[in-house]
Amino acid sequence: MAYRYKSDLSIRDVTPESFFINRRKLTLGFSAMAAGGLVGFNTANSEEALTETPNTLEEISGYNNYYEFGTGKGDPAKYAGALTTEPWSVKIDGMVENPGEYSLSDLLKKMVLEDRIYRFRCVEAWSMVIPWRGFELADLLEFVGVKKEAKYVAFETLLRPEEMWGQKKNYLDWPYREGLRLDEALHPLSIMATGLYGKALPNQNGAPIRLVVPWKYGFKSIKSIVRITLMEEQPRTSWSIANPREYGFYSNVNPAVDHPRWSQASERKIGSGFVAKRQPTLPFNGYGKEVASLYEGMDLQAFY
Repeated sequence: MAYRYKSDLSIRDVTPESFFINRRKLTLGFSAMAAGGLVGFNTANSEEALTETPNTLEEISGYNNYYEFGTGKGDPAKYAGALTTEPWSVKIDGMVENPGEYSLSDLLKKMVLEDRIYRFRCVEAWSMVIPWRGFELADLLEFVGVKKEAKYVAFETLLRPEEMWGQKKNYLDWPYREGLRLDEALHPLSIMATGLYGKALPNQNGAPIRLVVPWKYGFKSIKSIVRITLMEEQPRTSWSIANPREYGFYSNVNPAVDHPRWSQASERKIGSGFVAKRQPTLPFNGYGKEVASLYEGMDLQAFY
């Protein structure tokens, strides 16, 4: 693509890996202060605040939401090792010039892999700065050729209940589905991630390839993708199917729109202490300058 996003974040802003791997203890501690509310965190000056012994590298993703492996936060780390990630292919179909079943290894040879440093707000109720490795989704869409009728991009996660035991339960309509408007998908902040912290993605983080959309809530960034479909109609998405009152299609970080069960208007910084003053949650997770124009003229409380 002619334009590439240049982050104003530097390696100094990255959440220390020890914080990332230790986030289960941090989140459990902050949850007592949250009293049932959604608490988000920033990562400024967080390195000095780490007082607990860091977890091992193997525990890097020990606290996740990945319902294909169970609803418990520790279930993905416990069970995701059963997932076979090689070989892997992604079906790209719908309104594209070159539909097909593409092997991931072939796609990676064609795409330019880069390390991107992004703020990323997750559903576990905090915000971090994570160094992802991947490529722009726009580059992939350019490669397959998007037809002019296409307006949306739909994504599907692997459906393999013999390895992803949570899919044997009916708490979601499987396979997991997500979607973006085409202009969102073409934005340089939207990436297909294949690694983090300079390493390949752990299974519980969405190996071998996942979406990252850092101005949206974490559940929007679908894991272990096997299908991408270009379409004219807005796709149905898993959480909006399961609970449309609480989860809309856009899922942008918007402090003006409360979750029905808690406020999303303020957050605390990681490392600032349990009694620190809360600070306003940033619209679009701090990426308003880059993405607000995508929603010009829209009522973002109605289109949440």
